[in-house]
Order: sequence, then structure tokens, then C-alpha cells
Amino acid sequence: MSAPQLVDACRAVAEAGLSPGSSGNASVRSGDRILITPTGSSLRRVTTDDIAELSLDGDHLAGPAPTKEWALHVEAYRSRPDAQAVIHLHSRAATAVSCLACEPGADPLPAYTPYRVRTLGRVGLVEYAPPGSGALARGVGAAAMESHVMLLANHGSVVCAGDLMRAVDLCEELEAAAELALDLHGRDARLLDPGTAW
Repeated sequence: MSAPQLVDACRAVAEAGLSPGSSGNASVRSGDRILITPTGSSLRRVTTDDIAELSLDGDHLAGPAPTKEWALHVEAYRSRPDAQAVIHLHSRAATAVSCLACEPGADPLPAYTPYRVRTLGRVGLVEYAPPGSGALARGVGAAAMESHVMLLANHGSVVCAGDLMRAVDLCEELEAAAELALDLHGRDARLLDPGTAW
């Protein structure tokens, strides 16, 4: 995958209203390198000249300074060899759900529809750690071993996918599922059994 494809994906999530202000970051695996968005940039304004290059171990190889969340991306790729794209967002509904109390080990996003179960699978919840910290990156790495969609407690979301457009789709589907969860929060809504929902 290439820098122009990464820019197109950034534009897509921005146009969907999922990356307010200068929040969010995205990356792709390209051979033995990671192409990643820069620090302090809006996803709706990022250009190919803004894309940084990292080694798979996180060494800065070329381009501007990468997002401060670069380690989160490195750990996600390390845990998911199948992943070719990682997107981290602070979209409104997913972030709101990430702030709700959740039993330890429970899926933070209720299984209300078969499509949420089929598309998102088990959503991992990463314990709160400061943005850009090694603790957050390690938490994402651990959660990514079992989940390709994660909520970062009181922070936002991370999705991992086999290609960029699939990652964009997952971001949109996660946001829709989170909006539904917020609409039904506190109500006596039916839940599906994830094992038999699809």
C-alpha cells in the first residue's frame, strides 16, 4: 500500500466526521516499513508529503515527525501479522462508549445486532493509559492479539484490517454500533448471544 492510498483513507474518515480537529492518526504496512501520518496534522488536510516512514520496529526512517501515537501502531502490527492498516480515532460515539463503566474482561460494546457481531467481532477494551505512552502501546498490542477492533478507555478507538478501505469501513461500522449502544444505554434492550447471532 502507498502514501496516496493512506491519504485517501484519511480523507474518507474525515469526510465521515470521525476525526474532529487534528485528532486521529492512520498507518499502512508497506513491505518492511510503516507509512504513518505526522504529528499535529488533521486527517482532512494531510498530504503525501506529510507521511512519515518507520521501520517495523518503530525507527524513524524518513519524512516529518510521526504521530505521537506511533508506538501504538507498531505494537498493533506486531500483534497482528495479517494487518496492513491501522486507524486510531477519537470519534464522538466510540469515545463516549469508551468512557462508560465496563466489567473487567467484558466486551464494552453490547451485541445488539448480528451485523455488529459479525463485522466487529469481540471488541477489546484497553485500560486507560496516557496518549502516546508506552503503557498504551503495550495495552493495544495485548488487546490486538484477540481483537481487530478496540476501544481505548476514555480515549477513542483502534481498528486493524487487511487493507485501508476495510479499515475505513470498520471505523464507520464501529461508530454506528456505538451510536446504537448509546441510544439504548440504560434501556431494557435485548442482547444477542455472540456465539449464535450469525
